[in-house]
Amino acid sequence: MFSHIMIGTNDLDRAKKFYDAVLGTLGVPPAMVDGHRIFYITPTGIFSVSKPIDGKPATAANGGTIGFAAKSPEEADAWHAAGVANGGVTCEEPPGVRAGGMGKLYLAYLRDPDGNKLCALHRMG
Repeated sequence: MFSHIMIGTNDLDRAKKFYDAVLGTLGVPPAMVDGHRIFYITPTGIFSVSKPIDGKPATAANGGTIGFAAKSPEEADAWHAAGVANGGVTCEEPPGVRAGGMGKLYLAYLRDPDGNKLCALHRMG
């Protein structure tokens, strides 16, 4: 359904450090730098972070969340720990199992250094 997701940043170097660490725990190679943008290219899609081209400050989406697939609860925990160690902030509840209409999910939530809400999600068997 999606070709890519792009979010904004006010500090590209800080964003690259954060996302290289966080996405690295999910097996994603470090970002490719293209001027004012960075790209994480995988077989299942592209995630990108960019300085706004209009020159205005980047802001986080209120109500928006970007979810990344984790292969296990341990991978989600490593993702969360890497995020906190690289300038992210825990949000929502601590990482753990949550049950709902979609079944049992292992979820870990963070805000990146620019305030974007992120989630690592593992679907429990």
